[in-house]
Amino acid sequence: MNIPNFLTTIRFILIPIFIAIFYSPMKNNIVIATYIFILAGITDVLDGYIARKYDMITKFGTVLDPLADKLMLITVLICFTDANFLPIWVILVVGLKEITMILGGIFLYYCGDKTVIPANKYGKVATVSFYIAILSIAFHLNKIFSYALIILAVIITIIAFINYVIGFNTKNKNINIDK
Repeated sequence: MNIPNFLTTIRFILIPIFIAIFYSPMKNNIVIATYIFILAGITDVLDGYIARKYDMITKFGTVLDPLADKLMLITVLICFTDANFLPIWVILVVGLKEITMILGGIFLYYCGDKTVIPANKYGKVATVSFYIAILSIAFHLNKIFSYALIILAVIITIIAFINYVIGFNTKNKNINIDK
């Protein structure tokens, strides 16, 4: 296991830690859980940087890095929705997008040539947008401003999804399902 894959594994471990702290009765639990979320974001940036800079990109990392990101983000969105910090439509839109992408990725992998569509810049911008929006909510910034950030993050997520669909359709044209 190389360093980027190790950092991705840490991100998976941070998910149940986030949940445990978020729902704990401790003082400032939401803020502390948000710091766990920030730590996950830092590991995401580091693993991507190290993998690219030192040519440590692996198929394992290409598959599990975005999965760790998606699971962490979905976890945070579910927890924030459950705590009434976010409207339910946010998790429905993001959840539908992620489920569709996971199913599309599985289809490409098993019905195609073991291809994995890597994250694109729109997906990365959407993730960063959600991080900023979540931080604005967790640290009690202006509610209207935070809500506007959430709406912006959802719009960017939809744009990212459209770009992934275009990529999927391009790859899908080359797949012979009757193999």
